[in-house]
Amino acid sequence: MMLEKAYKILALQENISNNEAKKLIDNNLVFIGNKRLNIARQELNSNTKFRVLKIKKPSIIFEDKNIIAVNKPNFIISESLEKIYKARLLNRLDRETSGVVLLSKSDEFRKTAINEFKNLRVKKSYIAIVSGIISEDIEINEPILTIKGKNGAFSKISSQGKQAVSFVTPLMISGKKSLIKIDIKTGRTHQIRVHLSSIDHHIIGDEKYSKKSANRMYLHSYKTELLDYKFIANLDESFNNFGFEITKNMKF
Repeated sequence: MMLEKAYKILALQENISNNEAKKLIDNNLVFIGNKRLNIARQELNSNTKFRVLKIKKPSIIFEDKNIIAVNKPNFIISESLEKIYKARLLNRLDRETSGVVLLSKSDEFRKTAINEFKNLRVKKSYIAIVSGIISEDIEINEPILTIKGKNGAFSKISSQGKQAVSFVTPLMISGKKSLIKIDIKTGRTHQIRVHLSSIDHHIIGDEKYSKKSANRMYLHSYKTELLDYKFIANLDESFNNFGFEITKNMKF
């Protein structure tokens, strides 16, 4: 059996450069079967076949003289949207999370909008697929402490943390998984992921807080209400992967 570094095998398979292959692996887009490949330099059988996920393009939900609302696909970094749309971010989503991201087109509007976020007057609803069965509403009111290190931010429930409140509403059940809506009053780092993990209902594909791999993390920023605006980013077809019957433009 001949061994070779993973990124070199991938480069040959996809007919791309070694650097491009490394980026695909580093961006969590490469799988061997159903298992994500995390180490670009891992030595593998030179005959290994990879499955590469394709990144969708962001799309504009709404735009006027003040604001651009974008439906961000998963695996895209929020900061990259500033270059694409030549506007400044008002909020961010984790790379693995899809959904509503807002950008400001003017400094004056940005100041007003940021003040709304600071004073917790922005309403945010998310949709997630989680492990286990959730059949009734749940309120999670647990403080979250975030620690920033070389491998990025990691949050946990701690009495030393900041107040964080999440409201969970069940929507559908399929097998031993639940489709839920989460409304949040606060926006702590990884708040939804940590809160759901704390009640043993991990988000499917959340490798940071559950260690279980999937094609993506099934967390989507569905609706954001800011000032007189209301933006909705509809779910994509991937949310039907576990038997949920979600039709196009279904409202939650």
